[in-house]
Amino acid sequence: MSKISFRVFGAFVLMSSVAFAQTKSQDLLVKLAPGFTELSVPGSKVENLTDTWVRVSSNSRRVSLQSLHKTLEKLPMVEYVQPNYKVRLLEDHSIQDPLRRAALGKMIRRNPHLRGLAKTDNPEIPMAPPNTSGADPLFGSQWGMSDIGAREAWKITRGHPEMIVAVIDTGVDYTHEDLLPNLWRNTQEIPDNGIDDDGNGYVDDVIGWDFVSNDNKPYDLAMDPLDILFKGGNPGHGTHCAGNVAARGENGKGIAGVAPDVKIMSLRFISEKGQGTTADAIKAIKYAVDNGAKIMSNSWGSEGEDPNAGQENKALRDAVQYAQDAGVLFVAAAGNGHKGVGYDNDSDPAPAYPASYDHDIIISVAALNSKDELGSFSNWGAKSVDIGAPGVAVFSTVVDQGYTDVVIDKFGFKATWDGTSMATPHVAGAAALYWSAYPTKTWQEVKAAILGSAKKINSLSGKAVSEGKLNAEALLKN
Repeated sequence: MSKISFRVFGAFVLMSSVAFAQTKSQDLLVKLAPGFTELSVPGSKVENLTDTWVRVSSNSRRVSLQSLHKTLEKLPMVEYVQPNYKVRLLEDHSIQDPLRRAALGKMIRRNPHLRGLAKTDNPEIPMAPPNTSGADPLFGSQWGMSDIGAREAWKITRGHPEMIVAVIDTGVDYTHEDLLPNLWRNTQEIPDNGIDDDGNGYVDDVIGWDFVSNDNKPYDLAMDPLDILFKGGNPGHGTHCAGNVAARGENGKGIAGVAPDVKIMSLRFISEKGQGTTADAIKAIKYAVDNGAKIMSNSWGSEGEDPNAGQENKALRDAVQYAQDAGVLFVAAAGNGHKGVGYDNDSDPAPAYPASYDHDIIISVAALNSKDELGSFSNWGAKSVDIGAPGVAVFSTVVDQGYTDVVIDKFGFKATWDGTSMATPHVAGAAALYWSAYPTKTWQEVKAAILGSAKKINSLSGKAVSEGKLNAEALLKN
């Protein structure tokens, strides 16, 4: 059985990873042959994902995945069959030393009050707050904003409120004081009436969608820090990324994103346990394209594919092509290496995907520290990685109205927000700024401007297409 390693890039970047595996899954993804628009399989549930891809789930445990696969391959209306790869956060970012685990467990048993309470359900979606003004008091903690020249770029534009960036991730804390003002609002949908007013297939999708729970509340359910130490899970990855894209600026609160006046579309396809599927990623990408996003921020990806074993993830490739056909810029994390050590996406047998797909619409982003050094975990590639951006000890929004550059700092265990995950939303935000200032530009021109304005740095010489780092100031003057 072939396996594809898969990561949500960012949280505990020196250790965290995600894996696609076929085990315990009764789902298959099926591409319909040309001329066919639907598929019926007795004893199975069929869900349309796109015009050409469907998910087939067996209703019987007596039917093996292999048997279903063989049955589908023989059908004349089927062009290709692949697993619906399961996504799971590995426990690499939990405590590995058994003695330290035992010691911490003993401490918690003796002091149960040390354990916090993570949210277990999604809060109601607040109304948009009134406009406020004032300096962002924590802006000075955002070294990345100064590094890319954000203040100078804002002299030209702070972003247009109709510019939409889809954050495809673990969800967003849509109650956060610094994100709530910039949430995309689906004006074609009447909230809470139980009707799909705009006919897009999603009922009451007023700010986005949760493809994990299949509801309209894409909240970023973060695991309790102690659960993360013991079992792994999501520490609030999507909320941190969203803040870098478009935390509200000049509102007297917290921080500012790269594009502080644009809108965030909240799309959740990875759960609080760090789990998701290829099918849900595809649906999130399609939703973003179909509902007006111009840019997608994708801080997730895989470590290699295995086409020789017939397990190429064609479904995900086709989803990226769908974005390209619609002209929606696909900003993607270049990858956090293998076991915390970065590698060359051009030559390694397991380059990071989707960042290394050959679609022109992709901007692949490496992570840099405040000294213009490539993060030790960050992948690179003279042909497949486009640009670098701030991605080490990045300060941003976190769930429950917080702001920090630290993922966890408890009981002697500390990790900062490092990763190509953190670098990616900086570039997505910069793209939103540029497109806001020059709305008639094509996506090809936007990408060319971002790469052409990059500041050359030694650490990316021969390691990225632009050989440089994001420079928002130069970009807006381009």
